[in-house]
Amino acid sequence: MVRAVIAGLGSSFPAVVAQDALWEALFPDNASPLARRLWRSAGVQSRHGVAVPPLDDVRAWTTEARMRRFRHEALPLSKEAVAACLAEAGVDAAEVDLLTVVSCTGYTSPGLDVLVARDLGMPASLERVQLGHMGCYAALPGLAVVADAAVARARTGVLLCVELSSLHVQPSCDDIGQVVAHALFSDAAAAVAVRPGGPGLEILDVAARSDPALAELLSWDITDHGFRVHLSPDIPSAIEVHVGPLVAELLAAHGLTTGDVAAWAIHPGGPRVIDAVGEGLGLDDAALAPTRAVLAAHGNCSSPTVLLVLDHLLTDGVLDDGDHVVCVAFGAGLTLYAALLRRRTAK
Repeated sequence: MVRAVIAGLGSSFPAVVAQDALWEALFPDNASPLARRLWRSAGVQSRHGVAVPPLDDVRAWTTEARMRRFRHEALPLSKEAVAACLAEAGVDAAEVDLLTVVSCTGYTSPGLDVLVARDLGMPASLERVQLGHMGCYAALPGLAVVADAAVARARTGVLLCVELSSLHVQPSCDDIGQVVAHALFSDAAAAVAVRPGGPGLEILDVAARSDPALAELLSWDITDHGFRVHLSPDIPSAIEVHVGPLVAELLAAHGLTTGDVAAWAIHPGGPRVIDAVGEGLGLDDAALAPTRAVLAAHGNCSSPTVLLVLDHLLTDGVLDDGDHVVCVAFGAGLTLYAALLRRRTAK
């Protein structure tokens, strides 16, 4: 059986800014002790942003102005990430059959799918898919789209995830959810090239689990002044309840258990979320270290972030031929996604 294979990964980032500098820019001197404590415990050392206060403060901007800025900033980041993944895969842009674009932080028409394809020289026959407003887990259903096309129709596909959360910074306040959002979210683009067969990371399966009764724990509301996120403090406990059964079901379908997994790419939704996933799956600190490292260096970049963790694993060279990797991400819904991958170093 021919498997869909991740043959190349690429990423790009706007300007980096230190976490301490962002605190000074976003919060007044009389900020509450709780806000300071939440900020300092976020596990983030540096982040990226296309709009970073005080030099570029969008807090009073309308949603229209933020969306115009999204198109201006997202296109070059997207092209850089896609070009990098194609170069690593040894695939020319003219050979791409399918481009799937994921974002929940910006909208433009013509969309990034059209603009990236135009500027990189993808063919007129290119099939295009856009996945919007799914949030932090969207890379994994996006991966399923390109994987299915590779297996069923021998298509070479690219998945692009681009999020510019800095364009949705809200006025500072002591609301716990807003403080956590200001402390975590960051900007990035990440892309993977997927083709039928060959060396790379085989995509064996993708699984999902949703609990509509908990849908309001995490929301992303469109307002006249950007998109405002709501984060409930109950999110970690809800994820801990659901992540174990989801991953167990995914692995059991392939005759595996968590002990057969060599590495984990977990979306870094924040320190408490990472701890909850660790508890729910019985993982030790070493298994969670790549996720914590990405959180510290880049923050929570929403949908690209699980791909950044996966790239971190590959760059560190911790995977041998035949090793299994599980990716886990979660977001509004309350929805969790997991993907099972396997390293193949030979054709």
